[in-house]
Amino acid sequence: MKRVATTLTLILIAAACSAETSQEPTAAPAVTTSIATTTLAPPTPPPSTTTTTLSPFARPDWLGTRILPLRPDENGEVQPTPPELQDRTFETIDLLPSPPADDFLWSLGPVPPDVLARSSWTAECPVEVDELAYLTVSHYGFDGRFHTGEIMVNATVAEDVLSVFRRLHSARFPIEQMRVIRLDEVDDPPTGDWNETTSFVCRPAVGSSGWSQHAFGLAVDINPFHNPYQKADLVIPELASVYTDRADVRVGMILSDDVVTAAFADIGFAWGGNWNTLKDWMHFSQSGS
Repeated sequence: MKRVATTLTLILIAAACSAETSQEPTAAPAVTTSIATTTLAPPTPPPSTTTTTLSPFARPDWLGTRILPLRPDENGEVQPTPPELQDRTFETIDLLPSPPADDFLWSLGPVPPDVLARSSWTAECPVEVDELAYLTVSHYGFDGRFHTGEIMVNATVAEDVLSVFRRLHSARFPIEQMRVIRLDEVDDPPTGDWNETTSFVCRPAVGSSGWSQHAFGLAVDINPFHNPYQKADLVIPELASVYTDRADVRVGMILSDDVVTAAFADIGFAWGGNWNTLKDWMHFSQSGS
């Protein structure tokens, strides 16, 4: 969000959010504007002193646009985390209508044709369409407001996954973006800065030719940028290296004893943060892989 010092003042008031605090209603950010005018100006305008700053919730204009060079393993080049992403607390982009109330609101049913058409499902995927379910849930955002997210999951675990998001809503665990991943995104050039919470993505496992548990809708990733994948010198997303320091706890991170790990453990999903040969802090799966 840009602040023009001479003409426009923006005041953003947002409820502080914590990864382990109660997810009860908070007031939406209020924006107040005031415009000042001048009647006299110097004959020769002085050099501009206008500065640009980011509010705690503003997304950088370049997010998702900077393509990373590829490594020999065809993953993106791991680069230092930009300052704007080192304590990531961006507003949620509303792709679905915002919930009319701060109560937990949800829907669960077969995957609608229009959702299927914009998903990564194809006839080559290891599940049939009728084996998947479409779930919408209200969730808390880093901007202190509630939003509507969507997710495609395996129908056999849909009600269990619903119970997890019910608990995250109650605890006000913030989720930046929760949406269905498109087919064209699966092989997009890497930018290393994505942060979509999702389940079904028809793709192989990282570093493998075999199907990922995501391709069956039996795994869920939560806030991937705050909770990256790390194996040796590989970090995914590639700009999220700062979040591999799990002792430096920031909002949006998943911890071994928090509401996220507890909620998934209660439905029998294992956490990638407990793996030994690599860490996948975003990842929960029924099979443990």
